[in-house]
Amino acid sequence: MKTVSLSGSLRENVGKKDAKKIRKDGNIPCVLYGGKEQIHFTLEKLAFDKIIFTPDVFLVNLDLGGSNFQAILQDVQYHPVTDSVLHADFLEIIPGKPVTVAIPVQLEGTAPGIMAGGRLNLKLRKLRVRGLVEDLPEYIVIDVSKLNIGNSVKVKEVGIDKLQFLDTQTGVVVNVKTARGALEDEEEEEDEDEEGTEGAEGEATEAPAES
Repeated sequence: MKTVSLSGSLRENVGKKDAKKIRKDGNIPCVLYGGKEQIHFTLEKLAFDKIIFTPDVFLVNLDLGGSNFQAILQDVQYHPVTDSVLHADFLEIIPGKPVTVAIPVQLEGTAPGIMAGGRLNLKLRKLRVRGLVEDLPEYIVIDVSKLNIGNSVKVKEVGIDKLQFLDTQTGVVVNVKTARGALEDEEEEEDEDEEGTEGAEGEATEAPAES
């Protein structure tokens, strides 16, 4: 797994008013949990951007007030209108304790179904797995070189030693369909996205409450 080092500042005050000032100053309010206690801190937005605008998952070495922690970014809260980052949660890595992470999928090979006029359709771009940090790969590589039209690879067919896959076992990760079938899938996904957007309208635009 790729690693990155970030230096943060401990927060003296915790609350909505303080969080708003932090964002105005170009920083992101964050919390580190999973260890002995929760630690509230801030990260510079520009430094933080390199771990969120990428499909990669990073092991983050955090320097907080002179104390060092290893962590994984677990959740990012975005403004529903501007998509700017409001808050981030980091999970502290405890030796010997498994973590849950969404690992990006990387396809390998050329599917013969494509040569026959089909379209390769990646349904799940990330897979949720649980395991020890030292056993987590950068990518979950799936070989598509045997996929003909109508064939697929399901979650239950993707096996990596020492990792537990948490997505629905019968879920399709990648398949090859006729050009028309792939187009219908895309239209269904677009309809689902539109429904999700409509459902999001009217949500609160202020930052989540902080204690």
